[in-house]
Amino acid sequence: MDGGRGEGGGAEERAALVALLQRRPGGRRWAEITAEVLEAGSAVEVWQRLEPAVLLTPPGEPDPLDAAAEQIGRWADRAWRLLGILDGDYPARLRGIHQAPPVLFARGTLVRDDVAVSVVGSRQASPRGLAIAAGVARELAARGVTVLGGLAGGIDTAAHRAALEAGGRTVCVIGTGIDRAYPAANRDLQEEIAANGLALSQFWPGAPPQRHNFLMRNATMSGYGLATVVVEAGERSGSRAQARIAVEHGRPVILTSLVVERNDWARALAGRPGVHVADRLQAVLDVVDDLIAEPSAVGAALRRLAPS
Repeated sequence: MDGGRGEGGGAEERAALVALLQRRPGGRRWAEITAEVLEAGSAVEVWQRLEPAVLLTPPGEPDPLDAAAEQIGRWADRAWRLLGILDGDYPARLRGIHQAPPVLFARGTLVRDDVAVSVVGSRQASPRGLAIAAGVARELAARGVTVLGGLAGGIDTAAHRAALEAGGRTVCVIGTGIDRAYPAANRDLQEEIAANGLALSQFWPGAPPQRHNFLMRNATMSGYGLATVVVEAGERSGSRAQARIAVEHGRPVILTSLVVERNDWARALAGRPGVHVADRLQAVLDVVDDLIAEPSAVGAALRRLAPS
């Protein structure tokens, strides 16, 4: 792990941020801590304001900042890179949403201003849905666009694998700690993605899979990417949540006709600004091509639409 200082980052800042998140002064939620750190531009400054220095640490109690620094060192020993929200390598597009995670754990290669598109959908996918997901991923890879997924079974797995087979870049945003894999059957796939692309987690190492984790993960995926493609999904699918969140973020959403034909939520969403319905692969790619053809215009639009 880089111990130097980035844009607002650095070892001291990361230690202060970890200590804040672990101690949660005044019972603050992580989102509140994140907002205060972003406003101040320094986790150290927030720490000093919320946790005034004491002359003598109670016997047997380690200094919180020292303990956080030691923990970060242990994570680094396992090749888990910690990114604080003020670090220069923290994904800038993700930092702009109000659900931005205060920390990310990374394994693999970080790419500044990564041009990525989420390809998501049902775990219980049909052969047609799997074929569409693989086709979209291959075409994105051919365009140099990162294929973003959640490592879930079904559509996500098909998209990740197709991107790797095409020699493209893929990123998985997981709903567990960086040291765990869910589903367990995708552990080898997660390792392959970390070796050839990037695996990201917003949860402490060791965190198990929990329902609310995956909703948080969906928000992170939407924030990281330029757009979300929902290939196939049910009425209660997590992909439905990501599509809704992406609309809130001002990110384009591309729904295949397969989704719209089968779901009331998709038909309702189809009338929203920025939501596209694609009845064939080329229609999906036309929207993506427009996004990557005018990156500055898209970036300006996203900044205008992103929640403050």
